Amino acid sequence: MNKADSERLASGFEQLGLSESEDPRSADVVVLNTCVVRQGSEDRATGLLGALKKAKAKDPDRRIAVMGCMVGPKSDELSRRFPQVDAWARPQEFDPILQMAGETVGIDPDGCITELLPGDPNVATFIPIIHGCDKFCSFCIIPYRRGREVSRSVEELVHETEMLVSRGVREVTLLGQNVDSYGHDLEPVHDLADLLYAINDVEGLERIRFLTSHPSDMSEKIIRAVGELPKVCENINLPFQAGDDEVLDRMRRGYTRDQYLRKIDEIRTIIPDVVMVTDVIVGFSGETDEQFGQTLDILKQVRFDKVHSAAYSVRPGTIAARQHPDTVPVEEKKRRLAELSELQESICSEINNGLAGREFDVLIDGHSRGMLQGRTRTDKLVYLENSETFETRIGGFAKVRITGTSPWSLQGEVTAAEIPAAGDRLRVYPV
Repeated sequence: MNKADSERLASGFEQLGLSESEDPRSADVVVLNTCVVRQGSEDRATGLLGALKKAKAKDPDRRIAVMGCMVGPKSDELSRRFPQVDAWARPQEFDPILQMAGETVGIDPDGCITELLPGDPNVATFIPIIHGCDKFCSFCIIPYRRGREVSRSVEELVHETEMLVSRGVREVTLLGQNVDSYGHDLEPVHDLADLLYAINDVEGLERIRFLTSHPSDMSEKIIRAVGELPKVCENINLPFQAGDDEVLDRMRRGYTRDQYLRKIDEIRTIIPDVVMVTDVIVGFSGETDEQFGQTLDILKQVRFDKVHSAAYSVRPGTIAARQHPDTVPVEEKKRRLAELSELQESICSEINNGLAGREFDVLIDGHSRGMLQGRTRTDKLVYLENSETFETRIGGFAKVRITGTSPWSLQGEVTAAEIPAAGDRLRVYPV
C-alpha cells in the first residue's frame, strides 16, 4: 500500500516540475512514507526524523513531510514532537503534501495536477481498491491509523487500470488491508468478485492478483471468480496467524482452526491448481509450546508455497497491549520462528523440486543476479538462464522450462519468447 501511495505522490511531484533526488540531504522536499505495523518500524521513522531535523537546521528552506500510518486522525502531538515537519498526511491524503511542494516551487497544484498515476509504471504494478480496516485484530494498529474501510468505485478502478495498461502495465495487484471486504460500503453494493469481472475485461491487461484476504470474508463467489476468470492468477494469500483456537480468540481473528482449514478445502476444490500463501505470528501473548505445535501442524497439512512469518512484538495502542501480557520470552519466540522457518523451507523445497522439467509462462519484470527475472501466474520467481539468446525483454512474456530449483526461486531456460512486431503489441513466436 505504501509503495502504491509513493508512486502516486511521485507522479504529482513530477507534474509540479520536481525531479527525484537520491540523497535526502540535497533534496528541496523530503517525504517520509511510514509503516508502523511493528513498533520497530515507527522507531526507525522517528530516528530518521531526528536526522532530518539536523539537515533542516542547515537549510531552513528544505521542506519535510510525513505520510503513512504514523499519521493518525490527529497530528497535534506529532507536530509538537517534530516541529521540523512542515506537512502531515494520513494514508492516501496527498493534498497537504502537494500544497506544501507547490509553495516550494511557486506553483498552485489545483488545476496543475491532472491525475495521480505513475507516468512510467512498472510492468507489474499496484492498485489500492479499499482503504482502512474494520477487523480490529487485537495485535494490529492499522485500523486506528488508516481508519475504517472505504472502497473506491468499480468505474474509477476500471478507468485507472485502463490508464495504467496504456502506459505499459500488463499485471495489476489489487490491494487492501482486507481486500475481500471490498465494496460493502458502496451504493449499490459490490464485492471483490464484481470488480474482478470488470477488470478482467480491460483490453491489454494480462494478469490480475489481489491481497491480502481474510478467511471470514473470502466468499464462494470470490473463489469462483478466481477459478473462472482467465486473467485472475491462481494465487491466494490467506493469513491464518495461529493454529490454536484459544490463541485465535485472543487475537480476535473471528474464525476457528477448523473453519480456516475448511476454507482451504473449499478453495482447492474450486481451484485445484491454486497456490496458497499465508501469514503467521509466533509467540503471541500466552501461546504455549503445545499451541505453537498446532501452528506447525497447519503448515504440514496445508503445505503453503510461501509463509510470511514473524515473532510477536507488543504494539502500543492495540487491544493486545492493553489486555494480554506478553508472556513468551524473546529467546523462545526466536526458537519457534527458527523451527517454523526450517519446516517451511523443507516444504518449499519439496514443492519446487516437483516443478523441475515443467514449462511456465513467465512475465519478465526485472534484472537480478546478472539475469532477467520474472514470475509465473502462481507468483513463482524465475531466473532466466539464456535470455540473451532471444529477444526477451522486461515487459514481455517468455515460455521457460525449469532446470533448477531452490526453496525460494526457480531457474530455467527460455524455449519461446515474445518479440516486438512493427505497429503491434508484443507477439509470441516459437523459437
